[in-house]
Amino acid sequence: MISGEIKSQVDKIWDAFWSGGISNPLEVIEQITYLLFLRRLDDLHTLAENKATRLKKPMERRIFPEGDYVLEKSESGEPLKKRPYDHLRWSRFQHFAPPEMYAVVNEFVFPFLRTLGGDDSTYAHHMKDARFTIPTPALLAKVVDLIANIPMDDRDTKGDLYEYMLSRVC
Repeated sequence: MISGEIKSQVDKIWDAFWSGGISNPLEVIEQITYLLFLRRLDDLHTLAENKATRLKKPMERRIFPEGDYVLEKSESGEPLKKRPYDHLRWSRFQHFAPPEMYAVVNEFVFPFLRTLGGDDSTYAHHMKDARFTIPTPALLAKVVDLIANIPMDDRDTKGDLYEYMLSRVC
């Protein structure tokens, strides 16, 4: 069962969305879900990094590849719009100033999410329509800060969190 503290944190996130201009509860849940998913991807990548370091072996599976994520290229093939994959990680972009965080999440993270796993993967098929609809850098920064404070180590927390969010819709 979700604790009163976590309920309070979810209520603060919910209120931030409402005061930030997103009043559709399904859209709120969708955006929270994407952000929680990004946090989880980074956690999994960090676990893989730590394991590789401990075993002194290369990482078996990188979620965030090394190098740059190239979003746009010139006619000659030169990157016009790129960002290090490392910047797409929750643990990195959460510390950016709000305008930079917003630009990274909007322009790079969501396109990356839509293609993660390869174009032919089931994941890419389901994520092809992923939309980032948070309207302002300030709202994104506030929501990221609030989500960062939710302890997600307990396996039951994720399910309880969604049950609680869904109860707010009904």
